[in-house]
Parts: sequence; C-alpha cells; structure tokens
Amino acid sequence: MSAEPVAPGLRERKKVRTRAVIRSEAFRLFEEQGYAETTIEQIAEAADVSPSTFFRYFPTKEQLVLADDLDPLMMEVFESQPADVPLFTAFIRASEGMFSLLEPEELEFERRRQKLLNSVPELKRAVWQEMSRTIDMVAAMVAKRMGKQPDDLHVRALAGAMVGPVIAVMDQAQGDIEVVMDAVKYVAERLTVGADE
Repeated sequence: MSAEPVAPGLRERKKVRTRAVIRSEAFRLFEEQGYAETTIEQIAEAADVSPSTFFRYFPTKEQLVLADDLDPLMMEVFESQPADVPLFTAFIRASEGMFSLLEPEELEFERRRQKLLNSVPELKRAVWQEMSRTIDMVAAMVAKRMGKQPDDLHVRALAGAMVGPVIAVMDQAQGDIEVVMDAVKYVAERLTVGADE
C-alpha cells in the first residue's frame, strides 16, 4: 500500500507564497515603470520584505525573471509519456500537458514573463545564455527515454532540434505560447516527412 503524499508544511507554504508575491510585485513594477528603472529595494518594499529576504529567493533582479518554475513539471509530464510515443510527439504532449495543468493566473504570469524576457535587451541576452541550460535539461529527458547518456552527440542533437523552434520564434511570439507550440509542431511534422522521403 503506497503512502499518501505529504502536504507541504506551513513554513514551506509561506516560502512559496513569499516567492510568488516578490515576483508578482516585481512584474507589476516592471510593467508600470520599466525593468531597468525598477530597483530591488522598490521590489522588496512593494512585496513587504527586506532586500536581504529578496536575495534569499533570487540572487539578482535578472534571475527573478529568468527563473523557470515550469521545468520540473515539464520533466514530470515528459517522463509520463508511454515509451512507444515518438520523442518529438512526447515533447509536444509534455509541453501542452504542462500548460494545461496551470491555473489561468499561472498561465498569464508565464505569458507576461516570456514577453518581458523578449522585450528587454539585457534579459534577451541572458535568455540566450539560459538556452544552453534548457538544452541540457531536454537532453537529460531524451537520454533517459533512449537509455543513453545526456552528453551523447545524438541525444544533444535531438534536444537542440526540440528547443530550436522555441529559440527561432521567441521574438515574434512575444509570450504567446500557442505560437511557440505551433512552431515546434511544424518542425516535428517536417522532420517526420523528411525521414520518410
């Protein structure tokens, strides 16, 4: 008989709430007065925390925007796909499944986050650096599914092919998740057609 999952304790729930409030207030300020013009002190004051508390949750203002809380959920949904589902299909299903699990306010937050990431020059540069981390994450997912190592060249090539459409359309998508998923599906279809020709 399996044990019931343990609900997070009060302290953990408070940490999650504090983190969410910091991010929410930061985004409000970014939209009202601009990313560059908003200071960590202003964010901390709006969130009713000290600057030192801010730094316990986010090492920099940049990391507050870059932090992707959806990665663990994406990995979980990807790993739940049946073994006979093709890799690209599993990736698409995992992406769509992950977004379908979000509450409307969470989905809206992610849309706002993506839009901000692609409209602020210094954040945009940081996103390009973050893409290597994303490819590492996808390579780990693919490797596990294929029974290979994450640093296998074929595994990394597949991971790059999956992440590539996201990189290619992020400017035009401006946070529109449907546009991004459409691009990923298009590439998956073209690769499948190419394999059959």
